[in-house]
Amino acid sequence: MRKIIAIALCSVCCGNSAAQSSYTLEQILDSARQNNIAIRSARQNVEAASQQRKEAFTKYFPNISGTGLWFNANRGMAQTEVSASEMIPASLATMLPAEALAAFANPISVSMLKNGTVAGITAVQPVFAGGQIVNGNRLAKVGEDVSRLQLQLSENEVEKTAEQYYWQLVSLQEKQKTVAAVEALLADIHKDVGVAVRAGVALHNDLLQVQLRQNEVESQKLKLQNGISIVKLLLAQYSGLRDTSFTVQHSPSAIDHSAEHDVQCAAFNVQSLPEYQLLGKQVEATRLQKHLAVGENLPTVAVGAGYNYHNLLENNHTFGMIFATVSVPISDWWGGSHAIKRKKIAYQTAIDEQQDKAELLRIRMQNAWNSVVEARLQLDIARRSIEQSEENLRIHRNYYKAGTSTMSDLLEAQLLYQQSRDKHTDAYADLQNKQLEYRQAIGEKR
Repeated sequence: MRKIIAIALCSVCCGNSAAQSSYTLEQILDSARQNNIAIRSARQNVEAASQQRKEAFTKYFPNISGTGLWFNANRGMAQTEVSASEMIPASLATMLPAEALAAFANPISVSMLKNGTVAGITAVQPVFAGGQIVNGNRLAKVGEDVSRLQLQLSENEVEKTAEQYYWQLVSLQEKQKTVAAVEALLADIHKDVGVAVRAGVALHNDLLQVQLRQNEVESQKLKLQNGISIVKLLLAQYSGLRDTSFTVQHSPSAIDHSAEHDVQCAAFNVQSLPEYQLLGKQVEATRLQKHLAVGENLPTVAVGAGYNYHNLLENNHTFGMIFATVSVPISDWWGGSHAIKRKKIAYQTAIDEQQDKAELLRIRMQNAWNSVVEARLQLDIARRSIEQSEENLRIHRNYYKAGTSTMSDLLEAQLLYQQSRDKHTDAYADLQNKQLEYRQAIGEKR
């Protein structure tokens, strides 16, 4: 933590000596969309899902394979003995000399397939696979759609966090302006009290109270500087900014006229939300997985053709062939029937979950709108509090000058004035965040 604070303070010092960059909210969001690691990972997942869909599409085409074999054995793999005397017809045996018949009496050893080469190429085209290829392609397409929806959710989350950091930084910068105004006010009070003390019409203790309050404001100023440094570090890391020597731009009049830009209540339509669409994709995926489980237990039919070569019988021989295969899972039906039932249960569970979470999404929409309304009212209260605290401070300052109020009362009025301005700044930033949450809750783009 000390290291982070040290880096933050160092970045502030360096930033003061160099020209500072200034970013608007849209520039911050654009940078976050391009550089945030979560969005980059989500985009890579989209590309991976796209490649998986293309891979599944290749299953429609024939499966072509080539094989080759060469061997050389220490003896022939096919060996036998042939009795020549048994192969000579009896009519011929009576005509041969006895010496020849004696030579044919010994068996002859025959050895084959001692070495050889075999090669071939085969193409197999699936004709029927129980719908596994079709449903597999559909499932891959669902996976690609899911990755795109997840990318959209990642973009929403990154935009939300980056904008929250932005308004947090705006709030801290506005509080710095409040501190500067309070410093000027206290300096003015210090000057007036100093004159009164020297004239003997005010106590020295009044001057000490003002100085103590000035010290408190100086401490607040340091905390604000450190807070700004930390938020800049977080925003720079999150949005991919090169350094922290920057400021954020916002309209100075926006703090006082924010109600003119409030979002309006919209009709709640959960079907447009990426979260609801993800639930729909989950239902579709489980339905396709159920069909795949059924297809795994159906017969598969394929046709093919091949061209082969061998020289196993000491001469080159080539031939072509066509064939058809039928595969029927018989014993697999025992376990497969349970797998199908399990997929049906998962499908019904996905439907129930979609209905349940759809209601929760509607509740989230309503809650987000209620939060916007509340934040508007809080901002109106904070604006009135500023007006009242300004008038209260003016009255107590006049009372003190007239000698009818104490310094403690005056400084209390000053503190209330500072607090009202800070609350107004926080209320404005909170309204911006609540409006962003509401826009995302109803699926509205910026």
